[in-house]
Amino acid sequence: MSKKVILGMSGGVDSSVSAYILKTQGYDVEGLFMRNWDSFLNNDFLGNNDIREDICPQEQDFLDAKEVAQQLGIKLHRVDFVKEYWDNVFQYLINEYKVGRTPNPDIFCNKYIKFKSFSDYAFNVLKADYIAMGHYAEAIDGELFRALDDTKDQSYFLAQLSNQQLSKAIFPLANISKNEVRKIASQLKLATASKKDSTGICFIGERRFAKFLENYIPAQPGDIIDIYTNKKVGNHQGAMYYTIGQRKGLNLGGFEKPYFVVGHDIRKKIIYVSNDDHPEYLLSDKMIAKGWNQIAKEFNFQNLTAKFRYRQQDIKCSLKVLEYNQIEVLYDETEAVTPGQQVVIYDGKKVVGAAIIDKIFYKGKEKEFL
Repeated sequence: MSKKVILGMSGGVDSSVSAYILKTQGYDVEGLFMRNWDSFLNNDFLGNNDIREDICPQEQDFLDAKEVAQQLGIKLHRVDFVKEYWDNVFQYLINEYKVGRTPNPDIFCNKYIKFKSFSDYAFNVLKADYIAMGHYAEAIDGELFRALDDTKDQSYFLAQLSNQQLSKAIFPLANISKNEVRKIASQLKLATASKKDSTGICFIGERRFAKFLENYIPAQPGDIIDIYTNKKVGNHQGAMYYTIGQRKGLNLGGFEKPYFVVGHDIRKKIIYVSNDDHPEYLLSDKMIAKGWNQIAKEFNFQNLTAKFRYRQQDIKCSLKVLEYNQIEVLYDETEAVTPGQQVVIYDGKKVVGAAIIDKIFYKGKEKEFL
């Protein structure tokens, strides 16, 4: 008897082709579409260009998923996790921004929605043997590995999953490239074959981000200070709207060299900036991260690399596991390592684990203004 797999179908090309691949592998495949955001219920008006549209992007995604399911001859279910998403993902995001940290909602969306709420529904209600997602990554015996296509690898976003979650997960796109995915979809004439990849916030979509945050964190105007000269160079609408390393959106004109954000003081409503004459304010060479989630059962301490952001190239590092579920990571000086973001540690293609960046240091001194 075929094993039953419940696939997360988002209305995108990746999950569409994943459904086809699972079918060819002999699984009994059913799709499950998640609705996790309600713009009206969640007061999502500012920064939302789609609020006046006849059909919102999320509903269009459902219609696309439904059409692909019909094309492939599989059943499609639909479920709402609006409350779960708000409680476990979005509230965390807002709380972190309020204190001047920069969270990554995709990571917690995977941990608490796709691989918790979705999984519980798939296993308990739909009686699945496995769940599957259209992520570019690979799970083997409860461990996590990079995908074949390095340019699309999404293991960074999955590194908070547990061994138990990974042991029941299938990633059909682990060993094929994005170009192959598009080619398969085109050959099958799937409804999503030429659909653009989704961007923006996980399950929320494209937003003008600073305006979007104003829905939940009122504007708190303050000063922009050159950290080297300690002189005011401008004004802002809210320090929490800006991230470390940000260069656009500061609206600082008339200066010889452009500024970038190097820190905030949320209590005093200050953004600190610098320019390329003083890159040291953006540099760090050590961090403490908390909530260490180790996935790898064995790994080589001499072969470790780290990613502090999704698109970043790997950086050689050393790792020390500390008490209270914290880690210390040493690395060559790097720009814009940001509290609230995630560090993921790799041993080659294997994901060792991940933690949330808490404190950063440069040449032995903690950067206390971050």
